[in-house]
Amino acid sequence: MSRIGRMPIAVPAGVTVDIAENNKVTVKGPKGTLERVLPAEMEIKLEADVITVSRPNDLKKMRSLHGLTRTLLNNMIVGVTNGYEKVLEVNGVGYRAQKQGNKLVLALGYSHPVEMVDPEGIETKVDGNKISVCGIDKEKVGQYAAEIREKRAPEPYKGKGIKYMDETIRRKVGKTGKK
Repeated sequence: MSRIGRMPIAVPAGVTVDIAENNKVTVKGPKGTLERVLPAEMEIKLEADVITVSRPNDLKKMRSLHGLTRTLLNNMIVGVTNGYEKVLEVNGVGYRAQKQGNKLVLALGYSHPVEMVDPEGIETKVDGNKISVCGIDKEKVGQYAAEIREKRAPEPYKGKGIKYMDETIRRKVGKTGKK
């Protein structure tokens, strides 16, 4: 049995979960509303502020979908209550980030500034050399943070570039001069 899939999900106060046909789940909370169609094979039950996910049989596909369905549901509930945040750090001489309205303007050593418009439902904040990407949808927050990092990924010699706050960059030794 899937250990993660078996775990019940507690629905906090102020959050409403609506399960329609074909497992179309709508979660409303203090931070907003999320909607998603989950695998139709899984059976999702809402009983007195506790959601349980069960599978019809023990086929390999059903076993893998069981934990996934439960995790997606839990991420939706956490998103509408607390939200998600990814913090990126800009390192390098002359590398800068600033906000202009809903645009993130990055100076990353290219001949032009890199401008990125915040997607719907995602908010970015710039504090010195730190960029915070906040939102209620875990997938969108992670995807947008990855797109920002991709503009100038950290290089292994000096560590210049955009990295996640908790990321460690494996450093390499540079050239040694011959004398």
